[in-house]
Amino acid sequence: MKNFHKIGLAATFVILMILGPRTRILSQSFTPPIPVEVFFGHKSIYSQTVVKRSFAPESKFSFFGLATYTADYQNDQDENRIIMINQVSYNIGKGFGIMGGIDMNSVVGFSPIIGPQHNYASRKFLAVTVLSYFLNEDSDLKLFGLYEYTPDINENWSMYNRIQFIYNQSLAESSHNISYLYLRTGLQKRSFIFGLAANIDQAGPQRRFGDNYGLFIRWELK
Repeated sequence: MKNFHKIGLAATFVILMILGPRTRILSQSFTPPIPVEVFFGHKSIYSQTVVKRSFAPESKFSFFGLATYTADYQNDQDENRIIMINQVSYNIGKGFGIMGGIDMNSVVGFSPIIGPQHNYASRKFLAVTVLSYFLNEDSDLKLFGLYEYTPDINENWSMYNRIQFIYNQSLAESSHNISYLYLRTGLQKRSFIFGLAANIDQAGPQRRFGDNYGLFIRWELK
């Protein structure tokens, strides 16, 4: 488990290779919904909300926001985690762009960020890959990936699968800050999704390990 972040990095390249021949720009033809998710694990409860929106149908500027919170059932403050990302992006073309914004988590703290990114969205696929450089004293570098695949089963039901990860490294200190790998698989009917979930994370230079397994529910706001 100490090297679980390598799985996430490998998954990034595999998914991008799969999506590559089909890639198109996130455009006005499809607007991703706003998902609100709650995960009831065996150790803690986890919630996540994601927003991806263009400023206007023809605009090259877009907003990406992610907010997650993990709350330990026993209210152990050391086990509670928060991650918040807010980015404004400029689309260069073919899904590639540059972004600037702010990043905050309960391990590293708050910092302005800049960096490149790639977005892809269709009715079956969603892929967001962002490399963030932190304008802080530690000069953190973070790789974020979120990939969803929802193939149809029939007219009413679809499968839902997601891989999501973060790896944050301090360049100044050459030390690990925070990393996680989140996995979801389940069923979707219209805007409602439910299924199995696993959250695996490591925090701090000592890579304090945490895991959480259970069931999740999700509602996609149109």
